[in-house]
Amino acid sequence: MTRAPIDRRHVLRIGGGLSMLGAAAPFAAQLAAAGSAAAQTAPGYRALVCVFLFGGNDSHNTVLATDSDSFGRYFAARNTGDDPIALMPPGTPPTAVGLVSPVTGRTVTARSPEAWGGVLPIVPRTPNPIPAGTSASVRTFALHPMLGPLKTLFDANRLAVVANVGTLIRPITKAQYQARTVAFPSNLFSHNDQQSTWQAGASEGARVGWGGRFGDLFAGLNGSNSLFTAISTAGNAVFLSGQSVVQYQMSTAAQPALVINGGTATTLFGSSVAPSRVRSLIQDTTAASLFAADYATVTSRSVGAATSINSAFTQSAVTSVPAPSTYINPITRVAETNTLATQLQTVARMIAANSTLGLRRQVFFVSLGGWDNHDVQNTAQPNNLAKVAHAMAYFDGVLGSLGGVDMRNAVTTFTASDFSRTFTTNGDGTDHAWGGHHFVMGGAVRGGDIYGQYPTLGVDLGSFRNPDMAGSSLVPTTSVDQYAATMGRWLGASDASIDAIFPNLRNFASRDLGFLTP
Repeated sequence: MTRAPIDRRHVLRIGGGLSMLGAAAPFAAQLAAAGSAAAQTAPGYRALVCVFLFGGNDSHNTVLATDSDSFGRYFAARNTGDDPIALMPPGTPPTAVGLVSPVTGRTVTARSPEAWGGVLPIVPRTPNPIPAGTSASVRTFALHPMLGPLKTLFDANRLAVVANVGTLIRPITKAQYQARTVAFPSNLFSHNDQQSTWQAGASEGARVGWGGRFGDLFAGLNGSNSLFTAISTAGNAVFLSGQSVVQYQMSTAAQPALVINGGTATTLFGSSVAPSRVRSLIQDTTAASLFAADYATVTSRSVGAATSINSAFTQSAVTSVPAPSTYINPITRVAETNTLATQLQTVARMIAANSTLGLRRQVFFVSLGGWDNHDVQNTAQPNNLAKVAHAMAYFDGVLGSLGGVDMRNAVTTFTASDFSRTFTTNGDGTDHAWGGHHFVMGGAVRGGDIYGQYPTLGVDLGSFRNPDMAGSSLVPTTSVDQYAATMGRWLGASDASIDAIFPNLRNFASRDLGFLTP
C-alpha cells in the first residue's frame, strides 16, 4: 500500500486542531495573502524583541506619579505592614544601613526603600492628562531608584512608557467591570491564563501567538532561512508559535545542539567518514514509521540550522558582540551575572548575522522570572528591576554599534508581564491585579514620553472614589491588542493583516498608540 505523504504540522493539526478548523482556514488564507503583499512593500531589516516578566511585575513601584495628590495616596497605602514597600519621594538621599530614616523614622536595612534614595524623576515631553479624581494641576512622574539606566534612555528619547496596559476584549469602565455588563478576559488573576492571553489573546491552551502570526506574515522575506524568523532564548513560548512559522529555540551560549559534519566535528570515534554516516542516519526520512520519519525531518532541520548558524557566527559582526558586564545586586551589593543580559547578547548576535543569513524580519522572545512577589518584595523586585535596567541598557549600547552599524532604528524592544499587582500592600508584598505600565525601547520609539492615560491612584476611602481602580486593581485603559498592533504596523503589517491577528482591535477607537515612527 502506498503511504500518503504527511508532515509534522499536519499531524499536529489532526491531533489538536479539529475544533478550530472553521476559523483556521480563512485566517491562514488572510495571512497568506497579506504576507504576499507585505513581502512586496516591507522596508529593510526590522526586529521585535519581547522581554516577558514572568510572575506579574508590580508596576506601581516601577513608574510612579509624584504630584503631591498621587504620591500622598501611594505613600499612605504602601508605607504600612511588617516590611513597608513604599518608595521614597524624589530627591530623598539614601539613608545608610543601620541609621534611622528621617522620612519614616525606621532603622534602615539593606532591603529598606530608605536605603535606595528617592524615586528618579522623569519629565514627559507631552503633559499627561489630569484624570478624574486627581486634584493636581500638573502631574509629575518618576521611576524606581534601580531604573537609573532606563531613566537615561528615557531622557535620550529612546525609551517610552505605555501606561495602564492590560488584557481586554473591549473598553471597560470600573462600573461595567463591577456590574459584569461588558465582556472581559477569563481568569484575570491566573498566571497561566494571563501569560497566555498576553502572548496569544486567549487563555491557557492557546496554540498561536501574535509574535508567531507576525512571523507568518513576513517569513517569506527571509528566503531559505525562514526558520530563523521567530527565535526564543527562553524555551518554548506560545508568543512565537505561528500558523506556519515554527519558533527556533537557542541557548544563551548561542551554540547549536548538533555539530556533526558541517560543524566543528571532522571525525567520530577516530573515523573521518563516521560523521557523514551518522548524519545520514538521523536525517533519514524514509523510515517506515510516520513518527520516525517526522522526527527525522525535525532533526534534519535542526542539523541544517546548526550548520547555517555555525557559519554565520564566525563573521566579525557576530564575534565582536561584547559580553555583558556583571551587574551589582542592590540588596547584597555583590556583582552577579545577569541572565537577561546574556539572553539579549544572543539576540544581538542573531541580529548581527541578519545580512549573512539573508533575514529581513525577526521576532524574538526573552524572559526573566521571579516577579510573583506576594512577600519579600523589597528583596526580589529591586533586584529584578536592576537586571532589567542593566540588560536593556546593555542591549541599546550593543545595537548602537553592531558590526559598525547603528541598528537601534531597526529593533524595537518591549516589556510584557502576566499582570500588575495590587495598589495596597499585604504587609511585605502585593497580590495579583490587572492593568500595568510597560516600557518600549528603540531608535524608532518616540521616547521621552508616556502614552495612554496614567490612572488616578488610590483605593476608595471615605468620600474618595477612584474611577480607575476596582478594589485594589487598576482597570486597564489600553489593551494589549492596541499595544501589539502599534508594533505590528511598524514591522510593516497592513491594517487588514492586523485585523486578522487582533479581531478585538475593532472595538477600540485607537489602532495605533503613536509611540513608534511609521
